[in-house]
Amino acid sequence: MRFLVRASIASVFLSGLATARAQDIEPRAYSNAPVGVNFLINGYAYTRGGLAFDSALPVANPELETSSAVFAYARVLDLWGMSGKLDAIIPYTWLTGSADYKGEPLERIVDGVADPKIRLSVNLYGAPALTLKEFKDYEQDVIVGASLQVSVPWGQYDDGRLVNIDTNRWSIKPEVGVSKAFGRWTLEHSAAATLYTDNNDFYGGNQRSQDSIYSTQVHAIYSFRSGVWASVDAT
Repeated sequence: MRFLVRASIASVFLSGLATARAQDIEPRAYSNAPVGVNFLINGYAYTRGGLAFDSALPVANPELETSSAVFAYARVLDLWGMSGKLDAIIPYTWLTGSADYKGEPLERIVDGVADPKIRLSVNLYGAPALTLKEFKDYEQDVIVGASLQVSVPWGQYDDGRLVNIDTNRWSIKPEVGVSKAFGRWTLEHSAAATLYTDNNDFYGGNQRSQDSIYSTQVHAIYSFRSGVWASVDAT
């Protein structure tokens, strides 16, 4: 069993925060790797200021701080002769802050597991499933892929609190993407829709619904001879 351990840039792991659930920034989501390679992933993200942990909540004057540690595991798979990947992501968040709700001050200090995520992705074109030996001769041209991510409501939640770490609802995010290599440069583009179930136990037994969120992202990635890469990203 082959393992690769990596620490990725913070922008990738903003996906562990509730404020960015539908707009993750992840370069090289559609790339090829040898079948059987495993990735152990960790990251950290910190936010501070007038950013509501859930931006759709009816709160005013939020002053919040969040710290999130993200732990994840990914494995490259052979899916019908094409390369694919299975990811499992578990964020742990510390939240402290205050806000006004209908004119009344609120204060919250809490930590716990946020919504875990599971994602299956497959490269439909341009990235065949290869062994480590075969992968040495692989050169990327155009890759077309798709993925399906599910967010599971297993995190810390208190229906008597307005602000929580967990959202107490499921979400499903289908996505399609394309990646094109130009020498050491790679350009990527993807589009996704995040669909939510209702939270039927929101703040004292109320129901909260969330419209679907549609997102797109682009990446310009440069690969150095050492194997290190850097990217400029937008969503």
